[in-house]
Amino acid sequence: MRTILMAGGLSLLLTLLVTPQFIKFLTRRQYGQFIRDDGPKEHLTKRGTPTMGGVVIIASVVLSYFLAHLILWESVTVSGVLLVGVMTALGFLGFLDDWAKISKERSLGLTPRGKLIGQFTIGGIFAVLALNFPDERGLRPASEFVSFLRDLPWLHLPFFVAVIWIVFLLMAWPNATNLTDGLDGLLAGSATLVFATFSLVNIWQFNQWCGRVSSVGPLCYEVRDPYDLAVVSTALAGSCFGFLWWNAKPARIFMGDTGSMAIGAALAGLSIMTRTELLLVIMGFLFVMEAGSVALQVGYFKATKGKRIFKMSPIHHHFELLGWQEVTVVIRFWIICGLCVAIGVGIFYGEWVVGQ
Repeated sequence: MRTILMAGGLSLLLTLLVTPQFIKFLTRRQYGQFIRDDGPKEHLTKRGTPTMGGVVIIASVVLSYFLAHLILWESVTVSGVLLVGVMTALGFLGFLDDWAKISKERSLGLTPRGKLIGQFTIGGIFAVLALNFPDERGLRPASEFVSFLRDLPWLHLPFFVAVIWIVFLLMAWPNATNLTDGLDGLLAGSATLVFATFSLVNIWQFNQWCGRVSSVGPLCYEVRDPYDLAVVSTALAGSCFGFLWWNAKPARIFMGDTGSMAIGAALAGLSIMTRTELLLVIMGFLFVMEAGSVALQVGYFKATKGKRIFKMSPIHHHFELLGWQEVTVVIRFWIICGLCVAIGVGIFYGEWVVGQ
């Protein structure tokens, strides 16, 4: 537990202490957020707020992960390094998107095609690597099965299809978290809840891990490196929580696509490596709801030639235009996220209890 606690504590402290210095740096350089003119009018006051705060989130996670292992003289694992790597890679893609917005002084960054190619390339490289590197028991970071609470034996995928499935997850979740990041503190707070839940899941999987002779039971978990995955997820929770201090309304900094893409990549990677891909749909239902509202809005708009379901999408803007205060929307969406992660944990633990 020492490595887990140290990584979480270090990432929290780093984010809390470094973010204000990064705000000063961005302010001096005038690297501020551009706001859409067709959004809620109250958001126009946020124009010029420093963005790309995700750089601090990513740096804190990477530093705390490696420092915790170095200080306690423990070896890193393939799973942990791959998870940190894919988070950093997609975060860098988000950084390029943020930089394009700043340099071109507009609210749109990379072209959709460029972003898609980048996500597909990063996802493909991660998938191939994660489906290799078996340990002494033959376990790899990812598997060729679709998973819910563990691998579903009746949903085995050929290698190529498994790669496509992993790539899809690494494109879907970053886009969902990116759409969620539209109100002060919304994504940082909800991501903290989900990452903290993954920490509990990882710790439980380690305690009931098939690789530990003392704990092998009828429902032990076939997961590679569950302890190290707990280290990364706790570092992510600490980093997002620390960033929330500066990102809560009125936000002094935005995480930008740099942060939202990295968070989505980490969520996808954790679900793949912990064999909880479909469980994340429940735990991260807030992100699904946000992305789903956009898909419904666009689809209905095209089908009806101009009609809308919501006043504006993503759905958090719909409630703003109904007259809800931004803080009210954020807190109620946090509550929804909290309920979803509680249901997810209940299902996860309940399956193990019933199976004993």
